[in-house]
Amino acid sequence: MEQRPPRVPKLAWVEEEEEGPGAAPAHETEEVVPFKQLQEGAAVERTQEQKRTRGRFRRTAQLVCKFMKRIREEETTMGTGPRAYSHIFKTQTCAALADMLVEEGFSNPKQVPAMVRYIHQWLEANQFAEHRLNRTLLDLTEERPADVVMTLLRVAPLCDRAALTMWKSIMCSPRTAEPAMLVLLDVLGSWPEHSTCTSDGDKTGVFVLAATVLMWKILQLPCVPHMVTVYLPHLFVHLLFQVLFSTLDVPEEVNTFWKGCQQQYGLDTSPNRFAVQTLKSLLCQMQHEDVVVAMERKCGWDKLLCADTYHHAVGLLAKEMSCVSIPLCSRIARYLLRLLSTQEPRWELPSLAFFVEVLKCLDMSERGADRVLQILSRHLQSGCREKCHLVLRALLDLINNPLMSKKMWSLTESLVELLWDADGEIVSMTAMLLNFIILEKDMLIPSSIALQLVEALLPLLDHDNSQVQLLSIVLLGTLVTLPQEKEKGALKTHVHQSLLPLFFHCHDENQRVAQASQETLLCAAEFLKRTELEKLVKSKKLWKFTEWLLAEDRSRVAEHLRRALPYLQNLQQPLREAAVRFMGTAGQYLRGRTKELQLISEALEGMANDISVAVGSLAIQTLYVLQGTERAPHSIFGNLHDRLCRAWRRRPRLSGLGWLRCWSSAES
Repeated sequence: MEQRPPRVPKLAWVEEEEEGPGAAPAHETEEVVPFKQLQEGAAVERTQEQKRTRGRFRRTAQLVCKFMKRIREEETTMGTGPRAYSHIFKTQTCAALADMLVEEGFSNPKQVPAMVRYIHQWLEANQFAEHRLNRTLLDLTEERPADVVMTLLRVAPLCDRAALTMWKSIMCSPRTAEPAMLVLLDVLGSWPEHSTCTSDGDKTGVFVLAATVLMWKILQLPCVPHMVTVYLPHLFVHLLFQVLFSTLDVPEEVNTFWKGCQQQYGLDTSPNRFAVQTLKSLLCQMQHEDVVVAMERKCGWDKLLCADTYHHAVGLLAKEMSCVSIPLCSRIARYLLRLLSTQEPRWELPSLAFFVEVLKCLDMSERGADRVLQILSRHLQSGCREKCHLVLRALLDLINNPLMSKKMWSLTESLVELLWDADGEIVSMTAMLLNFIILEKDMLIPSSIALQLVEALLPLLDHDNSQVQLLSIVLLGTLVTLPQEKEKGALKTHVHQSLLPLFFHCHDENQRVAQASQETLLCAAEFLKRTELEKLVKSKKLWKFTEWLLAEDRSRVAEHLRRALPYLQNLQQPLREAAVRFMGTAGQYLRGRTKELQLISEALEGMANDISVAVGSLAIQTLYVLQGTERAPHSIFGNLHDRLCRAWRRRPRLSGLGWLRCWSSAES
């Protein structure tokens, strides 16, 4: 090897010579042969010699590759490692062979993994010659980045000294850092392992934790490679998600691998805690120590380790980061948007949890708004309650954006369907969002949408959650005041059905609900063009409402009666009192209808023992009045006299009992 043939590459550690346009030849010939025949003959001899030499070196390289394959087989079957052949790897001849292997590898890619293993073993045996194979390794990585990265993770998953040396060379070179980083990100995003077939046909999977250990060691270097900063959003997101994945599922083989990591580095922690530790190191390297401290103070890191509180902790982390660096959060949001577009189920929930908190950091252009709305719409209809919560929060944050608020009209039908959901918080946010969307609408509301909306709102007027109830009442009032299409018949029928519940909630103990009910009742009266009802509401003579409602349509008195019965069991005393009075007035319109009177009598009989003395006494007096107007069977009114006497003795404690005036007429 002292006389290197013309086609043999230089040794790996020899720096490349720069050749300019006027570079002189390496050796000047001593004598110029004047005959053309001699020149042609010499050229032919050189060409033939080059071919023979190239063939010899190619065969040598192939022998080395076969030898490396044999070493690998012995490592697997007999447990022998490179130390068994350390005397071979410590020769400079092997370093020269590495150059030949590179040339062989470029002509035969199947040999690249063998070359990577050879370089790793050579570096293990030559501790103080780390720089000698740099160029060889970089040439291989530039040509076949996936083969080099995957093979190195397979050969040294615990990232030993030799492997770290190779990684530093790869990640610090402008030629190889980016392609290698992209492969590593693919590995980090494939819990629990990443499987890619290398050029030699090896399909052995690589544990994601091997890549995490590598990033942990790289982040401990005095000078972190620039590519870590370039791909910080990707790295941050993959580490964040790895915390969740390693919390939910750690296969047995991954657990075995992790025990080896613990022994190697003295780590007394679990895989998910190690991912959190690496995430903290990444934030500190980016000079975001304030985020780490704030999360620690709010127990955010501990919440991140629990599957039940993970998404809440992700939102907390996003809030803290948005306070520190909006540009970084904007980059993370763009990457999350790309992940959410892939429709990969395992990414969706954690991505949304972070995404909704950093939406404000995005620049919402026309194209960007369409893309965001498309993704949010898909998750709104996913049927997943957690996703619905997150999407509704995001939409409420975006409603102040004029561009987004106009585009949200396309979500109306999906939002109306959510009003039937059993989750009070989802219904509350949906009603609030629909209020904003409808108010922003500057055109006629299609009758089909208006009808669906009113149908969904009617049962919500009596919702147990006062916030849902209030928002539903307000939304109904908003809807009936906006311009409608001409076909209003079905809509008027549903609005008419809302009058009775609105009347009862005008007596609500919650003053906001009571006020909203009065305002919406007036809007409904105007929508239905009931002038007399408008006057009653405006003059606040609601005690005349029952008379007006029953007198307006006597054929529907029984229907109104059945709809009013549930209010006798309402938790609020004012609503129960209003319901009892309604029963009394309805009874006046049901003379001769024994079935309906029996229904009223049984309902009021049950109210006699009401927790409120006022309500109980009012129910008994109402029964007595009905007895005077309709001769009912003795079984219905048999015990009324004794109860009325007791009620009379308690009369100083009663308040608001307008029915007491009936007592004097009963006595006479």
